Amino acid sequence: MKPCSHPLLPVFSLLLTATLWGLVWYPLRLLEAQGLQGLWLSLSSYGAAFLIGLPWLWQSRGEWVREGPVLALMTLAVGWCNVAFVIAILDGTVVRVLLLFYLSPLWALMLGWLILGERPGTSGFLVFVLAISGAVIMLWNPQLGLPWPRDEADWMAASSGLAFAFANVMVRKLKHAGMPAKASASWLGVVLVAAVWILVVHEPMPVVEGSVWLGAAMLGWFGFVIMTVTVIYGVTHMPVHRSAVILLFELVIGAVSSILLTDEQVMMQEWAGGALILAAAWFAAHEHIGETS
Repeated sequence: MKPCSHPLLPVFSLLLTATLWGLVWYPLRLLEAQGLQGLWLSLSSYGAAFLIGLPWLWQSRGEWVREGPVLALMTLAVGWCNVAFVIAILDGTVVRVLLLFYLSPLWALMLGWLILGERPGTSGFLVFVLAISGAVIMLWNPQLGLPWPRDEADWMAASSGLAFAFANVMVRKLKHAGMPAKASASWLGVVLVAAVWILVVHEPMPVVEGSVWLGAAMLGWFGFVIMTVTVIYGVTHMPVHRSAVILLFELVIGAVSSILLTDEQVMMQEWAGGALILAAAWFAAHEHIGETS
């Protein structure tokens, strides 16, 4: 694994991808409103991204020979993570989906420790607790009940978070695979999972305008491509438990954007929880910079 050229780059990369993931629910719902449902939406948007990744996949065939099992596990994990997230964010409430998805730092902490031997230490645990506390404060709603899956959207969100954590651990475990291999494998995974899912449930192709298909492709090219590359870069150059904390910034963006775009008011609860998350992200970034400087 090559060291990054500047210690701030992984931090900025993760903050960028968290911002984009916190906003992506809006174009997804716009496309769904035009008749493009979750599975076909995932297949078309990530299929467009995969077209860009096809040359990368061919160029990285040697890396598949060397690290095929780990790449395959990462591919399937990313595939499930993204398809399940799209379905959850379309069928469930934004707040509850984000809460259940962002149990992922807990899974990342445990998986990074068990698989990679990345012990977070006392400061890592404190930052983790600070971030999770912020998430609970910001997103807690007694009317929604405990953060435990109760319907299909909930299970999709929770399983997506677990798959996301596992995929990030596999990204860290890949010692000889470069960015092109990881990115193309990610898009391949979504295409495979979505396609198999469509065949299993016999989901018919939606009849929509060509502009809708183009919109999905644009989301893939200018959304998912950037989001995939930035998250892979950030996770590759930072311990999993720390990158997971910084990625919690998505909660701030997702909650605030859903409030603004649905004419809901920003409550003190959201600001207080968001402040804790931002503080945890800052401490994690500061610790990372201190170790790499």
